Amino acid sequence: MIRTYSLAQQTIHELLDDDDALAARLSQATWIDAQEPSDSEREALAPFLAEELPGSTDVEEIESSARYFSDADGLHVHSLFLTRNEGKHQNTTVAFILQPQRLLSLREEDLADFRLLRLRARRGQIEAGSPQELMVTIFEQKVENLADSVEDMHRDLEQVSHQVLEVEDSDLEDAIDRLAKVEDSVGKIRLCLMDTQRSLHFLLRHLRRHPELQEQAREVLQDVDALMSHNTFLSDKVNFLMDTTQGFINIQQNQIIKIFSIASVMFLPPTMIASIYGMNFDVMPELHWPLGYPFAIFVMFISGLTPFLYFKHRGWL
Repeated sequence: MIRTYSLAQQTIHELLDDDDALAARLSQATWIDAQEPSDSEREALAPFLAEELPGSTDVEEIESSARYFSDADGLHVHSLFLTRNEGKHQNTTVAFILQPQRLLSLREEDLADFRLLRLRARRGQIEAGSPQELMVTIFEQKVENLADSVEDMHRDLEQVSHQVLEVEDSDLEDAIDRLAKVEDSVGKIRLCLMDTQRSLHFLLRHLRRHPELQEQAREVLQDVDALMSHNTFLSDKVNFLMDTTQGFINIQQNQIIKIFSIASVMFLPPTMIASIYGMNFDVMPELHWPLGYPFAIFVMFISGLTPFLYFKHRGWL
């Protein structure tokens, strides 16, 4: 699917012609957004590129030289965008090709950032006078959405923190499961923020002829730095809550082990006495004593009660 947008009066508008007019829309477009383009759509984009449109394997390369570079087609920026699938955050790469007259974007998924950009474009809320400014605006929108994700993670952590630290007899195993999910999301957000930093630094080096855009990009970088600090705080809090939860679980297990240990000590003396009177010796005076049985029971009771009272006195119970 290919969506096309044009710039008019500092505002971006979506071109909504029929599919039969794809070639005409492409020639008029300032921004060409290709989502999972078919072979025919790739052929339609070929005249705007000196080389082939990058494939999914090329887009996912992790080396800096493969993600940020300049060639005959323009500036190439392969940036990570955050997406949510089945309740889990994931990172997916979007390939941007910035040319003097147009911006091309290539992606495999329908991302929330682009849905919001599309909605804002239909309402005339995206101001841009050039493909370069549009590129910076897209990253600005991306950082705003990442800020919302960081706030969501903060709220989730507050709920888990209440569950772990304030609720008695809480389900600690459930808390660990929730913390693991938050930790994974926080890590994905951090990776996305770091990639955004690298992307913006690359753009800054190639926007020297546009000082106003450089200033806008620097402001976005400041927002990214602030989010990185907040994300680090969330990561530290996740580790603290994880350690605290495991500590509470260990305390509960130690309480159970302590009960078994004390019970074994209490029953050890009565067991020893019962073992003595269970021996098969000929000379055991107590066996012929009328009070021998009550005496043995009494001694076993006292020998078991004495450790219990001692543990109670020491505060071990």
